[in-house]
Amino acid sequence: MKQMIREFNLELDRPTVDVALRRLEAELEASRHLKRPVIKLIHGYGSSGQGGRIRTACRKQLEQLRQQGKIHSWLPGERFSIFEEEARQAMARCPVLREDRDRERENRGITFVLF
Repeated sequence: MKQMIREFNLELDRPTVDVALRRLEAELEASRHLKRPVIKLIHGYGSSGQGGRIRTACRKQLEQLRQQGKIHSWLPGERFSIFEEEARQAMARCPVLREDRDRERENRGITFVLF
């Protein structure tokens, strides 16, 4: 059976940052339980184009979780390119990433989480 990347939309219903972070924690826990190797978070990039609060808080939380060993790594959508070493390592760890429609699109509104 072909493995799919689970997409999870953190910005659905325009939540506050606190609500979005609680949703993130719940999704990460569910993904760990289901043994998913990767999830794709959709958090938007802010209406100003400067990086929204949810995006910033989400990535800060992911970095803390990486440092604590609760996730393997995270990959910003804007660096999801075969020309980025970090992305090549992620694709080697989880080959299904090679087929994702956002590869090479520099999408600042998404982040991949690898377990």
